Amino acid sequence: MTRLTPNDLENLLDKLHRNEEIIKRVTGKSIKKICEETFSTSHNSEFVGIIPITAGDGIIGNFTASLLAIVEHFGLKGFVTENYDISGYHEAIKKKADIIMMADDQMFVAHNLRNRKIATNHECTGIVYSEIAARYVYANSKDILVIGLGRVGFSGAAHLIKKGFNVYACDPNSKVLDSAVQKLGVQKYEKNKNKKFSMILEATPCEKTISSGMIAERCLVSTPGIPCGLPEKVGRKYDVDMVMEPLYIGVVSMLYSIFEDNRNL
Repeated sequence: MTRLTPNDLENLLDKLHRNEEIIKRVTGKSIKKICEETFSTSHNSEFVGIIPITAGDGIIGNFTASLLAIVEHFGLKGFVTENYDISGYHEAIKKKADIIMMADDQMFVAHNLRNRKIATNHECTGIVYSEIAARYVYANSKDILVIGLGRVGFSGAAHLIKKGFNVYACDPNSKVLDSAVQKLGVQKYEKNKNKKFSMILEATPCEKTISSGMIAERCLVSTPGIPCGLPEKVGRKYDVDMVMEPLYIGVVSMLYSIFEDNRNL
């Protein structure tokens, strides 16, 4: 996973509210409703324990506090353990947490102890950002472009294929791209064919991955990427709608993916 910095988490609630407004405008649905429909789940007063993990490069400032703010914003109760690592896990269990959230340099997971469901941030982030792109109310076709086929982009592309979209993809690593073509059935994006898209999932840690030649007259860029792959000049010129936020959208997706299945309620 991309390692966040304290600066990435500044003004988190402002970013949350701003992106909620954009998502509702460009899809017609709230992020909560999108997640409910995507995973067919709903929450049932789960109690969330958030454990600081010191492995690798250590604890990111404001990370656990940001997770708690997100959990509480969506109507759940939670807490950050006073202890770290295994001691923190023990504390969370003792406090009767229903859901455990914790992250190291390689993996960010949420584990529902009630139903044993477990979610990873990269998979759930790919799913929810692709779902947002796929719901663009101004889309002119079922064609969608995925830029970057790492763990997030691959998950998003797989989700879109299952939904019946015509998925085009690009990645600087030809082996990664060929693998996605073979495993998922995505189509290679060919720059020289001048194909433009009204829906784009950008899932890279790189700048300026989106060119004006990719963008239709009305376009939504859905991206969890840091930094932003859309050049500011291009975004202004084409009046691009963009959903971009470093944490909360993926976290909400994680939680809804492990809530109880509302089809059985």
